[in-house]
Amino acid sequence: MRVLHVLNHTYRLNGHVHAAVDLACAQAALGHEVAVCSAGGSFDALLEAHGVETIVLDQERRPGTALKAIRALIGHVRRRRFDVVHAHMMTSALLAWPACRLAGIPLVTTVHNEFQKSSILMGIGTRVIAVSGAVGRSMGRRGVPASRLRVVLNGTIGAARFAGADATPRRLASPSVLFVGGLHPRKGLSDLVAAFAIVHRSNPAAHLTIVGEGPHRADYEAAAAASGAGAAITFTGAQENPRAYLLGADIFVLPSHADPAPLVLSEAREAGCAIVATDVDGIPELLEGGTAGILVPPHDPERLAAAILSLVEDPAVLATWRRNSQYNIDHMKIERVAHDTLAIYAECCGARGREAGRVPTRHSGDVAMRHPAKGEV
Repeated sequence: MRVLHVLNHTYRLNGHVHAAVDLACAQAALGHEVAVCSAGGSFDALLEAHGVETIVLDQERRPGTALKAIRALIGHVRRRRFDVVHAHMMTSALLAWPACRLAGIPLVTTVHNEFQKSSILMGIGTRVIAVSGAVGRSMGRRGVPASRLRVVLNGTIGAARFAGADATPRRLASPSVLFVGGLHPRKGLSDLVAAFAIVHRSNPAAHLTIVGEGPHRADYEAAAAASGAGAAITFTGAQENPRAYLLGADIFVLPSHADPAPLVLSEAREAGCAIVATDVDGIPELLEGGTAGILVPPHDPERLAAAILSLVEDPAVLATWRRNSQYNIDHMKIERVAHDTLAIYAECCGARGREAGRVPTRHSGDVAMRHPAKGEV
């Protein structure tokens, strides 16, 4: 199958960029002809190293630039005869739609950030992929027909982004509590700082490491300093290899107020962390409904602290939840995401797509037809 992924850029800034890059590389590894069209970025070298062609296209939101981008996309689609175009951002979806209409090929869109009101624009796709069942239900309530909605739960294990990365665990003071993510209000970091202050009063040996960057970092640092546990809280800023911190941590905490399907949870599970996270959006799906991690209500520092303390104060409980993180871990593999997505391409391509959607298995020389992804809304 010939697949063109379209996204605004390929910089290491957003989870949806990471998800798109992982998917493109995984599809290429399965033997498909894959290209990524974007304004470029730090992942271009990785894409090309894994057999994914990169096409540079300025997608800035200006009328003249947008018209040029549409004309360029029409040319690429016609010349290369792509079977499907897959858009991962709202601008890229709107730019790709005319090209797909003129070429008579499907436009598949993925809703990564459903909490943005403008994400309803992703509903223009022939098929609209939601990154969790929660996102799918939300998009359905907002008017996207169930006939066009499909769910492919995020997963990153085995992704090309991690190939060859240093797997040496970062040495962290134990018991170690870790947060990795953007320093934005929806991630609930204020709740974590307040919860950790409670934890630290009961267990002064505990240490919290916060990996990530964002516009509110200074506010969170001030809150940490005022919490009484400031000496036990470290802000590292953004890190090139956050996986090393996950491998070195005892407990990973994600206190989000809203989170469609955070990739970091599959990374924390792969690293073998005990996990505490909030029961919102797609988080329960990534934690097997609470089997692979402890779920707590959002906006509740006391409940969050109690869950962390249950792990910090009892090594046996900590060991149990580290083992629990491995439950059904294979479902978090990028290969599963790639197969599920290819099946959706095949479905919306019709007869031609059913043939093109055949993908080689790793266990025989035959080709296997994948059925449409589970989780149809």
